Amino acid sequence: MNAEIDIRGVKLYTPRLTLREWDMSDLEDFFEYASVKGVGEMAGWSAHKNTEETQEILNSFIEQKKTFAIVYNNKVIGSIGVEKYDEEILPEFHHKKGREIGYVLSKDYWGQGLMPEAVKEVIRWLFENKELDFIVCGHFDENIQSQKVQEKCGFTHYRRKKFDTRYGDVKHGWLSILER
Repeated sequence: MNAEIDIRGVKLYTPRLTLREWDMSDLEDFFEYASVKGVGEMAGWSAHKNTEETQEILNSFIEQKKTFAIVYNNKVIGSIGVEKYDEEILPEFHHKKGREIGYVLSKDYWGQGLMPEAVKEVIRWLFENKELDFIVCGHFDENIQSQKVQEKCGFTHYRRKKFDTRYGDVKHGWLSILER
C-alpha cells in the first residue's frame, strides 16, 4: 500500500547536497535545467518551453509536498519525487508500506555522483523516518544513467514495464525494487 508522505519542514543533508522543500524563489534554477533538451525526456517529460510552464509545475511541487529540491552550492540542480506506486501492477505488496521515487538532474551535473548521493539519503529517510518496507523506481531501457544510479543505490530489476510518457510515447523499461 502507498504510505502517506509529507516532506513539509524536512531538510536532508549529504556531504555535498541539501534536499529540501521547493520554494517560489527556485523558479529560475528550475527553469534553467528543465528547459534543456535531453533532461526531462530521460524521465518521460518534455523540456519546458517557458517559465510559465515551470511555474505551474513548481506550484504543484509546493502544494503536493512530496518532491525534494536538490541543492548544490546554493543552486537547485534537480529533484527527487516520492510518488505513489501503481498498486494494480504490484498487488503482491499490498500488505507492505511503499512508495515510488523518480529523479532528475541538471545536465551540467551528470557524471559527478550527485544523484546516487541524493537518492541514498532519501532512501535512508524513507526507511528510517517513514518506516517504508519497500521503494520502487523505474527507468527506460535507453536511460543507462538512471539504471546505474538505481544499481548504486541497491535497487534490483523486478519487472519489465511499459511507461506512458507525458509527451505521448510509450517507452519500455524496468521497474526496480529495494526492500528494507
